[in-house]
Amino acid sequence: MMELVNEYGLLSLFLLSFCASTLLPLGSEWFLVVLLLQGTSPVTAIVVATIGNSLGSATNYLIGFYGGDWFVAKVLRIDKKRQQRAESWFRRYGSWSLLLAWLPVIGDPLCLASGMLKTPVWRFVLLVTSGKGLRYSCLALVTLQGATMLR
Repeated sequence: MMELVNEYGLLSLFLLSFCASTLLPLGSEWFLVVLLLQGTSPVTAIVVATIGNSLGSATNYLIGFYGGDWFVAKVLRIDKKRQQRAESWFRRYGSWSLLLAWLPVIGDPLCLASGMLKTPVWRFVLLVTSGKGLRYSCLALVTLQGATMLR
């Protein structure tokens, strides 16, 4: 197992981070912690996880942007209530709410709503990437500080 982590760790982190920010019910934080505890460079791991997670969110944005209501309702099976809640949140707090795209339950619908409401791509990328990068940075800091304290 450790050989796989050492050989494919960053690629696995990227793929898991990507999938975790789509509508798949996955989490990537645990794998970031494993890699950090195995000695992976914190900066590299944070960058890889942030890019993967942000690209997954961009997929949701593009689905909302191009797919419209039909795709979201029929293919993704996101009910109207959940979609309206995300749009309401987005309209209420504006594009700044994309800083919270990493949150469970509301993050994916926020990105979909952002696409459906045609948020400029540059703003979407800047806010989503910033929020996700900050989240992974905080997790890495807590992990490394905790590991130091336990030694």
